[in-house]
Amino acid sequence: MPLSVKDVERFEAARPRLEAIAYRLFGSASEAEDAVQETFLRWQAVDVERVEVPEAWLTKVLTNLCLNQLTSARARRETYVGQWLPEPLLDGDPMLGPADTAEQRESVSYAVLTLMERLSPNERAVYVLREAFDYPHREIAEILDLTEAASQQILHRAKKRITDGRARTEIDEAATRRIVEEFLTAATSGRIEPLVRLLTTDAIAIGDGGGKAPARAKPFEGALAVAKFMRGLLKPARSKRALAGGSPEVHVTTANGGPAVVAVVDGRVVGIMCLEVTTEGIAAFRSQVNPDKLERATEVWAATEHGEPLFHAF
Repeated sequence: MPLSVKDVERFEAARPRLEAIAYRLFGSASEAEDAVQETFLRWQAVDVERVEVPEAWLTKVLTNLCLNQLTSARARRETYVGQWLPEPLLDGDPMLGPADTAEQRESVSYAVLTLMERLSPNERAVYVLREAFDYPHREIAEILDLTEAASQQILHRAKKRITDGRARTEIDEAATRRIVEEFLTAATSGRIEPLVRLLTTDAIAIGDGGGKAPARAKPFEGALAVAKFMRGLLKPARSKRALAGGSPEVHVTTANGGPAVVAVVDGRVVGIMCLEVTTEGIAAFRSQVNPDKLERATEVWAATEHGEPLFHAF
């Protein structure tokens, strides 16, 4: 029986929440969209009149589809060329979902999405549903076919694994932007000492090119190594301009709720570097340059306002 207009509208009203859940589970916007579309096909096939609570039904179907796919996704990532990093989402992207609480903002931060790769599929699902969407353990247990006690234990374990990887305290947005801009200015000056002072002693830099763009899969580790890498990255070179398709405009902006540097050539996002800025300094640079993971960012960039670039690279 075909869906009524009302049933389609009910699904579309739930779509933003479903996409936000799926994105957190996968760390991939394209995989999230596919999972939500598959959920819609299941919605079309079910006798809607017999579904007592459509929102709960849709969440359960989506979450379990994601859990099934996460196993195969992990297998694909084992054969991924280079380092796999999440797909960053620029400020204003509806797939980021709710950001009213500290827990919601942290659940979609680039650092936490990266750390969530440590979690099992069930741990990731419980963490996302509880921390980002405030589902009670009773509902999470029903969605995942667990007991409430098991859901609570899984959350405790997941939070510990993530907390162990985030021991530092981040700072406010204004101070963060000032530090990022100061770092970029120092990097383009070619001097190492000012860069080192802005980094934590154990700072890292890593990138994801997916075999389609040059990226350092093995991280640079330590303030001096990272500072030298960043200085070299921003050093002008004709080969770099040729590879990027021009001289990129460099903007300081926000991705996944945190500080980011975006490189844009002719309106196309060619790279997003997400920074982890703490009270001790900049602790991490995670760069996404795989063009497959920048298509959505390019669409959002084109549809939103942004100021003048900080400078042109290369």
